[in-house]
Amino acid sequence: MKKINLVLGIHNHQPVGNFDFVFEHAYKAAYKPFIEILARHPKIKLAQHYTGVLFQWILKNHPEFFDDLKVLVDNGQVELITGGFYEPILAVIPDQDKLDQIKKLTDFITKHFGKNPVGMWLAERVWEQHIVKFIAMSGVKYVIIDDTHFRYAGLTGEQLLGYYITEEQGYTVNIFPISKMLRYTIPFQPVEKTIDYLREIATEEGDRVVVYADDGEKFGVWPNTYKHVYEDGWLEEFFTALEENSDWINILHFSEAIEKIKPIGRIYLPNASYAEMMHWALPADAYIDYEKLEEHLKEEGMYEQYSRFFRGGFWRNFLVKYPEANNLHKKMLRVSERARKLQVKGKDVSIALDKIWSAQCNDPYWHGIFGGLYLTNLRSAAYRNLIGAENELDKVENKKLIRYEFTDFDRDGKEELIVESPNFNIYINPNYGGQIFELDFKPLEFNITDVVTRRREGYHEKLLQLSNEKNNPNNQGVASIHDMLTAKEEGLEKFLHYDWYRRGSLIDHFLGDGTTLENFYMCKYPEQGDFVDQPYLVETSFKRGVLEIVLSRDGNVWVGDKRNKIRVVKKITLDKKLNEILIDYKIENLEDEMLDIWFGVEFACNFLAPDAPDRYFYFAGYDVKDKKLSSMGVVDGVVSFGIVDEWLGLDMNFYLSKFANVWRFPLESISLSEAGFERVYQGSVILLNWNIKLSKEWNVQIHKSFKLLK
Repeated sequence: MKKINLVLGIHNHQPVGNFDFVFEHAYKAAYKPFIEILARHPKIKLAQHYTGVLFQWILKNHPEFFDDLKVLVDNGQVELITGGFYEPILAVIPDQDKLDQIKKLTDFITKHFGKNPVGMWLAERVWEQHIVKFIAMSGVKYVIIDDTHFRYAGLTGEQLLGYYITEEQGYTVNIFPISKMLRYTIPFQPVEKTIDYLREIATEEGDRVVVYADDGEKFGVWPNTYKHVYEDGWLEEFFTALEENSDWINILHFSEAIEKIKPIGRIYLPNASYAEMMHWALPADAYIDYEKLEEHLKEEGMYEQYSRFFRGGFWRNFLVKYPEANNLHKKMLRVSERARKLQVKGKDVSIALDKIWSAQCNDPYWHGIFGGLYLTNLRSAAYRNLIGAENELDKVENKKLIRYEFTDFDRDGKEELIVESPNFNIYINPNYGGQIFELDFKPLEFNITDVVTRRREGYHEKLLQLSNEKNNPNNQGVASIHDMLTAKEEGLEKFLHYDWYRRGSLIDHFLGDGTTLENFYMCKYPEQGDFVDQPYLVETSFKRGVLEIVLSRDGNVWVGDKRNKIRVVKKITLDKKLNEILIDYKIENLEDEMLDIWFGVEFACNFLAPDAPDRYFYFAGYDVKDKKLSSMGVVDGVVSFGIVDEWLGLDMNFYLSKFANVWRFPLESISLSEAGFERVYQGSVILLNWNIKLSKEWNVQIHKSFKLLK
């Protein structure tokens, strides 16, 4: 009789910063019902991976789940596997953090379930060969990754029905390829399709191993899957079918496969993730070309044969595609390095390190069909942990001074100015408009400028195609999430606006005639100056606890058909004792004649909840009807205004030395999530602007204060 060895694995994860109701929904819709059905089928064995953050939430909110899971572990049905505790992309975090993240989850599993895990789930299956050393040093015997990686190494067909051993600097680990076929049939296709496939690959020798391992959220959380998997009985039917065919389908744990079956051979895999991830990592134009070529190969019947030579981008290029992700990543590296230096000196930095590891959770560092980077709650949580870690390290060092340095923070070959005080972190890019690209208010562990620039995504073309179309109610079965296309509201295509510069604060504009709030919002206004994204000179001075930063640029402004020389000087003053930032502007006319100019200073901020009643704008002396953060409007003749966030406990006030016109609008992205295309609030943009008759010099002071409300 022909036989096949089947190994099953489920990966369960919720990101740091996700809403409690999302955890609860996933628990009730997927994690709990899955093991309830599994318990009714004692012959079914499978590996389960829970990330540490999910384990912590379950332990706090549903401790009884641990008892149920431990029964399955003790009776041999479930083999728990380890990984990075907070689900980091292992390849891009510091080496010692790699080891500590794995150790933390391994120790947690051993403590609560009495078993020492020997297998590992690799977050998003992002593989780079150098991680083998650290995985092996952590005591891990096997890793599960996609067969895509093996195909890129040249393997195909029966060469993928087993496992391999790989090596780095003499350290070895076993690696199992996950069957892409099974990833797309389970649980989306009828059970018999999976059984038929297993029958096709079974042999008389019975020494082949095929692996299914994928996200547990596919079993109840993904759209339409709860009804399909549980109410319609797919999972029950699947487990029953495996039991009924147990005479030729031999279900093994990964550890059993290693003990009973020899590896096929040695292999070295290229840098890769699953195919979809590598597609998502491409820039927008390449993303579209990839889809066109993929479709062409399929139409010509060539895809199956040649897809192993067809691959997308590289995960690390998400840090290029999204400068905001790079900003978060480089801050994480900076804070981790600082903590480790103190640790070497014998300081206790354990609290800070755990916050750093939490901030390494992968989700806000990339974007595909899930919200990821575009989800403000995930980014904010990562920043909260990193700023919290910095606060802990400040306590360890007992540092209460202002520190600043010029350093290549974002690793682009140019230096940024990093300022750290007891109350603020201010990151300034002199080479890009002299803008503030990060402003952290440390008492609340909050990055105020945590916004995402609106940029073109490769999938936006599909939204345009989808415009005004309805879902076909006659669709049969449950489609893979990769095939679903819906819009969560009508007319989303009208919000597809792209910014030609990176959003931040202290951005200097010279507006042309015809500029309106609407075309400025759409980023299709006439910009008359060359200051927004161009280099500024920078000087610093520090006296008696007060830091002054002077940024200046001699640039050009078009007035009519003439280009005119203008100097912009902006001085930032920071006192270590005060929760305020002073900004003094001086505009100098370097021409001999008076100039009529329209000058504006842009600020960006993100207080997360655009329509919440406890977060709002206020304008001194004005009764503005729509004060929500999502509001769009103009208030003229303003000398004092601000934003109150009662939930956070902050009043951020602007006091101006000259009356200004204040424009505001929401910065909203159109991104793809598992629920379809959606509009996501990324922050609010504020433009202070003045019409100036500039003879020689014009000045204004912006006093920005931060008042704690709790």
